[in-house]
Amino acid sequence: MRVEYGHANRLPESNISTQFKFNVTACEPYQTFQVAFNTDNPQNILIELPMPTLSQFLQQHLAEHQLPAELGSVVSTIVQACQTISGQVRQGALAGVLGEAGSSNVQDEAQKKLDVIANQILIDSLSTNPAVAGLASEEEEQFVSINEQGRYLVLFDPLDGSSNIDINISVGTIFSILEKPAGPLSTQSFLQSGRAQVASGYTLYGPQTQLVLCLSHGVAVFTLDAGGQFVQTQLNPKIPQATREFAINMSNQRHWQPPMQQYIAELLAGETGPRGKNYNMRWVASMVAEIHRILMRGGIFMYPKDARDPAKPGKLRLMYEANPLSLIIEQAGGTSTNARESMLDIQPEGLHQRVAVIMGSREEVDYATRLHQQ
Repeated sequence: MRVEYGHANRLPESNISTQFKFNVTACEPYQTFQVAFNTDNPQNILIELPMPTLSQFLQQHLAEHQLPAELGSVVSTIVQACQTISGQVRQGALAGVLGEAGSSNVQDEAQKKLDVIANQILIDSLSTNPAVAGLASEEEEQFVSINEQGRYLVLFDPLDGSSNIDINISVGTIFSILEKPAGPLSTQSFLQSGRAQVASGYTLYGPQTQLVLCLSHGVAVFTLDAGGQFVQTQLNPKIPQATREFAINMSNQRHWQPPMQQYIAELLAGETGPRGKNYNMRWVASMVAEIHRILMRGGIFMYPKDARDPAKPGKLRLMYEANPLSLIIEQAGGTSTNARESMLDIQPEGLHQRVAVIMGSREEVDYATRLHQQ
């Protein structure tokens, strides 16, 4: 990691007038030490520093924010499972894991083989951690009880974007961690608003395997190295307030409600339209990949309510997709709504509740939401 600092204090005890001392912190507060050097122009220095691993990050982050060690344990268990999933995704056809599983999930969606494999890897891994009271998966109809004495509940989409598996486009695992309320474990224990999340994250299986983690005190990005360790490669990315990129499945346009029709029409009108600038459209058909792009460079992602099934408020799942990704987006300076209210303020009514989704750069999300509120 390359870090530049431009302030120096002269060493009073030095008989060399151009010797200075720097206190250097990389990925504050993980590495701190002093560097002394001689220069005639001590305005800036460039120093190579080691990047912290996930375990080092967790140790420091938990202590700094007075978070329980059990929370770090649960995160570590999830990440270890994701490393195993990453290996399966990487092998693909070589391991015979591509193609249909011949089964359907609770939403009556056809499952890919890797959907089933990833789901079981996460269940098996979390079942060994005594801090986990129970878990809920997009692929399971009911929650799974693990340890009644456990402190945390874990919810996850084991393989988001699985329609892309067979064509080698990025997919990912999304997770959310909640504290277990007092009393016996039940479905109601999981039905907490997104604001109650103590952590969320995702692992993106793409050209690199990357982990994005939020423990409600900023966002950290890690990359899996050749030795099998997640190494921090970015800290607290910030989503630009304004953007010129949007992501939506345009093939559904005829089914959208009038406010969304208006919003997209304004974007497509470009610099001659009411927004006064040209926009580019992106669509990967993998929510985790879309959100990662937005986290890195801004944009707006939308999966709105449409008229094909009026009884459904949307397609995406509140508990497994919208809430965990909304926490990351908000911590990075963006925002997220269901076109009416803040996503994180919605009180869940069911484990597999669906919602409309608008999230990303604040300026665009706020504008699109106002159109729906009029």
